[in-house]
Amino acid sequence: MASTETKTTAKTPQDTAQGAGLDGVEAGLDALEVPAPSRTTAKQTLLNKVLPPLVAVAVVLVVWQALISFKIVDDPTKLPSPADVGGEFRDAWLQGNLLGYIWTSVSRGLLGFLFALAIGTPLGLLVARVKFVRAAIGPVLSGLQSLPSVAWVPPAVIWLGLDNSMMYAVILLGAVPSIANGLVSGIDQVPPLFLRAGRTMGATGVRGAWHIVLPAALPGYLAGLKQGWAFSWRSLMAAEIIASSPDLGIGLGALLENGRNASSMSMVFEAIILILFVGIAIDLLIFSPLERWVLRSRGLLVKS
Repeated sequence: MASTETKTTAKTPQDTAQGAGLDGVEAGLDALEVPAPSRTTAKQTLLNKVLPPLVAVAVVLVVWQALISFKIVDDPTKLPSPADVGGEFRDAWLQGNLLGYIWTSVSRGLLGFLFALAIGTPLGLLVARVKFVRAAIGPVLSGLQSLPSVAWVPPAVIWLGLDNSMMYAVILLGAVPSIANGLVSGIDQVPPLFLRAGRTMGATGVRGAWHIVLPAALPGYLAGLKQGWAFSWRSLMAAEIIASSPDLGIGLGALLENGRNASSMSMVFEAIILILFVGIAIDLLIFSPLERWVLRSRGLLVKS
């Protein structure tokens, strides 16, 4: 009767220690992959996000007032005091015009940017995916992107007249190339493995563009959107400064031009500050959250 002997190998202390060491290394690597949860307190938010810009504004105001107080610049027609500019803001608010200036320009800028988004996105996809189209109009888009937006104002006035359609045309001509080129750059950086995997799973044509190409190209596309908005806003300001008409209302660019015509530097500074404020507000309210979401979705930003 045959018997089967089972041999067991006893673990030595060295083997046990080695296994424990490997387990410790693996646990350490797992800990690196999983970020420790943290919660931002109100004090940290105040110190890290609210206080720095307030300090920067305070420093600018102190330096500005010092230039006036110490007679470094003693000509109010060249540099008004902060109090004079504050008086312009107060008068515009009491007259009920301040929000009207902002809304006139912001509504035009955002609507024109949405039109540019609707045109620039499919155009960028077409240029990126079709070689003949890229060879034909790719250099044209790059050239248009480098062309100053103010150059489009005179022909737009001649073609369309002094109305809102002229404003939107200038915005489109300034923003569409940036949005399209940003998307092209993002698609060019998509790893080919993603595209092959998508085709293997049946994601071709429009489905492939929507589910594979656009999500993978999102960082470059978002950079193009930010640049497109910057071009939209600058194009609109140029159009409002040059093409002023009572039918167009008074936006921030027209307010800047009115200050120049009236030789009122306090009104000029009021318009400059409002233009800067709107640009910062749009970035903080729209593009910064989008950028954080993209980074977080790719594991590049830990959610606090």
